Amino acid sequence: MSFLLELEPDEAGPDPAEISSIYGLALDQILMMSRNENPYGPSPKVWDVLREVQLHRYPDSRPFLDALSDYTGYPKENIVAGAGMDEVITTVARLFLGKEDKALIPIPTYSLYSLAAKLCGANPIYQQRLKGFEVDLEMPEGIKMIFLCSPNNPTGNAISEETVRTIVESTNAIVFLDEAYAEFADRSLLELVDEYENLVVGRTLSKAFGLAGLRLGYAVVPEWIAEQYRRVSPLFGISGLSLAAGVAALKDVEYMKPSVSKIRSERYRIQSRIEGAHPSQGNFLYIETPKRSNEITKSLLASGIIVRDCSPMPGAGENHIRVTVGTAEQNERFLEAYSSIRV
Repeated sequence: MSFLLELEPDEAGPDPAEISSIYGLALDQILMMSRNENPYGPSPKVWDVLREVQLHRYPDSRPFLDALSDYTGYPKENIVAGAGMDEVITTVARLFLGKEDKALIPIPTYSLYSLAAKLCGANPIYQQRLKGFEVDLEMPEGIKMIFLCSPNNPTGNAISEETVRTIVESTNAIVFLDEAYAEFADRSLLELVDEYENLVVGRTLSKAFGLAGLRLGYAVVPEWIAEQYRRVSPLFGISGLSLAAGVAALKDVEYMKPSVSKIRSERYRIQSRIEGAHPSQGNFLYIETPKRSNEITKSLLASGIIVRDCSPMPGAGENHIRVTVGTAEQNERFLEAYSSIRV
C-alpha cells in the first residue's frame, strides 16, 4: 500500500465558516461557486417523501431503478447505481483494472478517475487535450480503461459523437463516458450504449436534480457489465433517504427542467461578460485568468466568493478558474467582484 503515500488528499475547498471569520463576513454572505451544485435545489416533492422513509428498514433500491428506467428509457437490466457518481466510477474501475494495468485519462479532467485507477494498482496515463480541449484520438498501446467526461469538468466542452465512436471502435478497453452534466448540454450520447459492449455511460442526480448532499449516481451499461457490477456492489450501499429522494426527483422532471434552463441562460450571460471564459455545456465556466489563478481565487475570497482554482489539476496550467453558474443575483455579484480584481 506504499502508493498511498504518493496520493494527495482530496479537499472540499475553503471552509465557509473559516472564510467568514477571516474576512469578517456573515456566513450567509459566503457564496459557494466552486462545487458545481444546483442553486435552485431539488423538487419540493423530495422533502415530502423524506418524512415517510422508515429508517429502521434496510433500503430497497428497486423503486429507484424503476424510476431511472422510466427517465432514461433503458430497462433495469442495463442500469446500475451507487452512492454518487464517485462510487459508480470506483466500482467499474475495480471490475476492469488490476495491478500495473493502464488507464487513459485526457487532462485536465475530473481528478477521481486517477484515484480510481491508482486504488486498483493501475497506472493513470495522462494525455494532454488538443486545441479546444478536444480529446487526442491517438490511443497508446495496452490501455485497459479510458475515462472520458462530457461535458468535461473543468473545461466545459462536450465530446462529439464522432469522437466517442472513433475511440470506442478503436479499442477493446472499457470506455467510461461520464455524463454528470448531460442535462445542461445540447445532447447526450446515452443511446450509444445500445451499440457498444465496451461503453459505460455514467450519470448523477447531484447536478441537475439538486441532490448533491444525498449522493446518488447511476450508469447505463451493457447487460454483461451490469451483471458483474452487481456482484461487487454493496447490496445496501445507498441510503433509504437517498433512494426515496431520487425517486421523487425523477418523477418531477418538470421541476428540474426550468432550473436547468435558467442555469443555461445565465451561463451564456456570464460567458459574454468575461474575457477568457470558454464556451461550456455544463453548469460551470472555465475561465482563463490574466493573473495566476491562485491569486484570483484569494482575491475573490476577500469578497466572500469561493471559486475553484484549477492549478492543482494536472494539465490545467496556472491561469484557470472554474466557476459554478448560480442564480442571476449570485452571478452578478461574482461578475462585479471579478471585474474589480482581474486587472
